[in-house]
Amino acid sequence: MNPDTERLYFKQLLSGRDFGNTDNLAKQMVNFVYLIGDRETGESVIVDPAYDIDALLEILEEDGMQCSGVLATHYHPDHVGGSMMGYDIIGVKELLEHVSVPIHAQKEEAEFITKVTGIESKDVMEHSSGDIVTVGEIKIELIHTPGHTPGSQCFLVENRLVAGDTLFLEGCGRTDLPGGDPAALYDSLHNRLSKVPDEATLFPGHLYSPEPMALMGQTRQQNYVFLPRSEEQWLTMFAG
Repeated sequence: MNPDTERLYFKQLLSGRDFGNTDNLAKQMVNFVYLIGDRETGESVIVDPAYDIDALLEILEEDGMQCSGVLATHYHPDHVGGSMMGYDIIGVKELLEHVSVPIHAQKEEAEFITKVTGIESKDVMEHSSGDIVTVGEIKIELIHTPGHTPGSQCFLVENRLVAGDTLFLEGCGRTDLPGGDPAALYDSLHNRLSKVPDEATLFPGHLYSPEPMALMGQTRQQNYVFLPRSEEQWLTMFAG
């Protein structure tokens, strides 16, 4: 089927190129933002809006879509806005000035998101792993994948895994930042994400590899983070 005729609306946008192209930090951080929605109802959520909210909303409008919510993979400012390395990054706080929509996050992450972004707790809808967010008739499963942060989450929609900073095509999220947990990340990668089939496509949170996406089976074969076969081996390699 032609992608333009499918009901699922799905866009991968690169910061500093597809939006925020005058923002040097956006170019440096190479974050991906994702738009996921229902073409028939015109509703869409934005995954990790940051850097240039006006441009993201304009892209939705040009496509005949409107923002009905935000999916936050985790609380770091390059994904949801806030202060980072002396920079103030635009994010969900500025988005809420345009539209009143829920910010969907794992309950373990909600407090961190409010502190970093300055939004109110009432704006964050707290979830547990396995919850489904419905956009029109499109169902998005939330998978809690702690390790990079306590409430990191991935999103599974129609054989696409939007993984934030949990898993990249090459490597995975850091665990040496506040809230990082190497053992938890091992469990997330090897156990919690084991339900994602090899034929699903991985969409990461940053462009840290030549390609912007890859099949999960290919990633499991080629990404060194899947080499350890036990938590002990993993901790020896990655917890130093």
